[in-house]
Amino acid sequence: MSWFYLILAGLFEMLGVVLINTYNQQKNVKNLLLMFAGFGFSFLFLTLAMNELPMGTAYAVWTGIGAAGGTILSMIFYNEAKDWKRIVCIGLILSATIGLKLVGE
Repeated sequence: MSWFYLILAGLFEMLGVVLINTYNQQKNVKNLLLMFAGFGFSFLFLTLAMNELPMGTAYAVWTGIGAAGGTILSMIFYNEAKDWKRIVCIGLILSATIGLKLVGE
């Protein structure tokens, strides 16, 4: 169950990052509250995951999902560069994240 919580935490982290951009485009109370909710749920699920997972592994996986996911979402929804170098770097983040899960057990 802890890995499920960790994946949820990473997905809410991605949502929080997208909502930062949304808030920067339209500064209103609704977008601010949604941004705080996204990050709040991210921290909640990260905390639940860390009840069973080592801190270093949980934090690295959480930030990996957030960084790679945020970059992918920005490429899709905000028309950021889709350069092959960026895609290779995302692959490195994801492979390192998977590697930490494999060696962490």
